[in-house]
Amino acid sequence: MLLLEVICSLIGWVALYCVFCCLANQRGKEWNCRLVTLFHGILIVGMTAYIGFIDGPWPLTHPGTENTPLQIKAMVLSLGYFLFDMGWCMCHRSEGPIMLAHHTMSILGILLALGLGESGIETCAVIFGSEITNPLLQARWFLRQIGRYNSLLGDVVDLLFILLFAFVRVGVGTMMLYCELTSPRPSLIMKGGGLAMYILAWVFMVDIARFACKKGRAKYKKWQERHKMVEQNGQDMYGHTGKTD
Repeated sequence: MLLLEVICSLIGWVALYCVFCCLANQRGKEWNCRLVTLFHGILIVGMTAYIGFIDGPWPLTHPGTENTPLQIKAMVLSLGYFLFDMGWCMCHRSEGPIMLAHHTMSILGILLALGLGESGIETCAVIFGSEITNPLLQARWFLRQIGRYNSLLGDVVDLLFILLFAFVRVGVGTMMLYCELTSPRPSLIMKGGGLAMYILAWVFMVDIARFACKKGRAKYKKWQERHKMVEQNGQDMYGHTGKTD
């Protein structure tokens, strides 16, 4: 049954991609693929947030517990998406090794949780943490495509992405990993998978920190140039004040 559900999930994501291609055939394939990614991000963040905060159990206190039907549905939904996106990225060679490693570990982690029948709650928590920044990442890409990235809106999207990634993926992720490693319930292989995802999050964090520093320096340089220009214009105006022909 699980295999059939995963196949249906994969077919569903492929069908959604085809629908977007038909509705926006003037756009490129990556545009439509990122629309699918955005849709998955919003949907799965909502589902996993409900699982973690309302349906339960709390992932920080109950790692390694038996999977619930809702957890299984969320994992199957994400597994189908990751299989679709992994296949698309490999066919079009649109992503680097780090993103492909993230997709591979996500697929293996979900497969392990489904196969073992346990650790669904922390797997859903990891999916939530991984995907909560995804809509902002896609928004950044779409802003670039329509020529609106170099604006206040682009700066806000970048700032929110950096802060949210650091808080959730690194901050909360550290707490989650500690609870996973110290709890006697999760299997050793799930603990190893959690550690691998945490290390990968830090790899992303280093790249994001470099990007933030680079963009910050560029913004500061532009501010300095603008400030000097204003000062120079002011001096020119002052220097001509009171002069007559």
